[in-house]
Amino acid sequence: MGQYASFSDHASLEEQVKSLADEELLDFWEETQQLAKMLDLQEQTDVEYNPEYERVILQELQFRTCFKVQF
Repeated sequence: MGQYASFSDHASLEEQVKSLADEELLDFWEETQQLAKMLDLQEQTDVEYNPEYERVILQELQFRTCFKVQF
């Protein structure tokens, strides 16, 4: 499965997402969805899910899809 590098790295989330292969990116997106569902079910108030992950991943997936269609 794809793994997101720790925040101590100098690369931004966007740069790290762009460096993932398609399957890794899809795995990462799936993992974020599972995490969000798990947090909703457990009603965790002390742990906050960051929807920025989802936005960045979906944006990259859309870009890749459009890029493939053009060529």
